[in-house]
Amino acid sequence: MKTTSPVTDMTRGIWQENPVLVQLLGLCPALAVTNSVANSLAMGLATTFVLLGSSVLVSSARRLVPTEVRISTYILIIATFVTVADMVLQAVVPDIHKELGAFVALIVVNCLILSRQEAFASKRPVGRAALDALGYSIGFTIALVIMGSVRELLGSGTLLGWPVFGPSFEPWVIMILPPGGFLTLGLLLVFLSWWQERSVRSVVDDAAATGRKVA
Repeated sequence: MKTTSPVTDMTRGIWQENPVLVQLLGLCPALAVTNSVANSLAMGLATTFVLLGSSVLVSSARRLVPTEVRISTYILIIATFVTVADMVLQAVVPDIHKELGAFVALIVVNCLILSRQEAFASKRPVGRAALDALGYSIGFTIALVIMGSVRELLGSGTLLGWPVFGPSFEPWVIMILPPGGFLTLGLLLVFLSWWQERSVRSVVDDAAATGRKVA
């Protein structure tokens, strides 16, 4: 396994390996429930709870789980935390839970969560597994909130339910419909690609001006 520092474990999932904007993982909830900031936050927090809890438990039991049944064991652990998250959402924020619908239960099959158990938590100590899970959860939540903010602003003219543009604004209804999720994600990916290309070009230009080689 590649040796990494605790800081790297914590930060890489936020930006460098952002699960939605870089790895394109967990796109089902990212496209389906980000029609408002409140829904995005609720899904992000639920996913954080499940990923953090399951990573800690998988890491704790990594020497006890036979290789032959590791995937089924991970799914059972994840399903347990998903059930808890689903019940808490239903009790605390029933309206948001109703809007999220089946997508809370579908966290069980979120490839982001299972991939972190298989690739990291099952091979590292509890503390490092927790840092990795927290970093990826923050990155996932940030991506969802960005998409939710854009879609709610343009699709409803509000932010967290508060009017932003005034009564004269004509909402773009398509933004709170399923096509709006694809459109928002596509535009974000185009922007990030442009930004990265611009950054690389800036480094190359600076190196050329000073006569340095770019690694």
